[in-house]
Amino acid sequence: MNKLQPTDGNLRRAIRVIGQIGRVLMGRQFAGRNLTVFPDDVFLVSYPRSGNTWTRFLIGNLLHQDEPVTFTNIESRIPEIYFNPDHRMRRLPPPRILKSHECFQPHYRRIIYIVRDPRDVAVSFYHHNVKAGNIPDDYPMEDFVPRFINAEFDTRWGSWADHVLSWILLRQNRPEFLLLRYEDMQRDAMRELARIAQFLNKCSLGPIDVSSEKLQRAVDRSSHERMRALEKEQSADWILTKRTRHDKPFVRSAKAGTWKSVLSPASVASIEAAWGTVMTTLGYELEAEIARFPSASAGKSEANRTTR
Repeated sequence: MNKLQPTDGNLRRAIRVIGQIGRVLMGRQFAGRNLTVFPDDVFLVSYPRSGNTWTRFLIGNLLHQDEPVTFTNIESRIPEIYFNPDHRMRRLPPPRILKSHECFQPHYRRIIYIVRDPRDVAVSFYHHNVKAGNIPDDYPMEDFVPRFINAEFDTRWGSWADHVLSWILLRQNRPEFLLLRYEDMQRDAMRELARIAQFLNKCSLGPIDVSSEKLQRAVDRSSHERMRALEKEQSADWILTKRTRHDKPFVRSAKAGTWKSVLSPASVASIEAAWGTVMTTLGYELEAEIARFPSASAGKSEANRTTR
């Protein structure tokens, strides 16, 4: 019989379990799915590694122009439900904006949902697991992608398609649901942030000043360069990164389309075979489609952008 060999990843997981037991015994258990939900809450929801933290910075920097968001104050501005006790979050002034990675939750009434190309999510999730110590630096991407498709690394959220469909099928086109694409935010952050502000105004968080000056300031303060600089200074204190490897960044390239230079054709084909129908519904072109119909694919992409 093979014996399980101790690894840094196993040790980190054991420490997290011990820490969780201690929090339960001390009455400091993180809220998570046991969160007390209020009717006026707004939830910022996404599958992991889809731009949720960047969106928190954008919103926080628009709402708090006099005191920019950092990794040391983000959990008091737009807290993540998995790293804050429920009793502390109940004391936040309403209406609250909360970060969540949950699949469909019927008691979440007002939702901003962020979706990202799953091929880029796969690349980002790979590096996230390296940083967390779950896989070694030289773990083959070819081996990672099938496990990513099968949602083996964090079963709480299901697969990318499970997560996306749970929200799209049950909430899309409702007035209290706003769908954002990470790629559209990268292309025109000011425009998408204005859409977010309009939604928040309807949710009674306003009035929010959406002047070009205020939007541009929020976008500048949420830039990849500024977030990377803040991470270098504050990663040892932020709850999401302080127990992970500090030689690996949490904020990486923050670009759309990185998968094209990282994933092999076989890995791309695997993702597209698993989720191609969902991807095309959301406006993501498939490699096979581009190869066969390059002109038609370009036209469809442009049509998707103009009709959203």
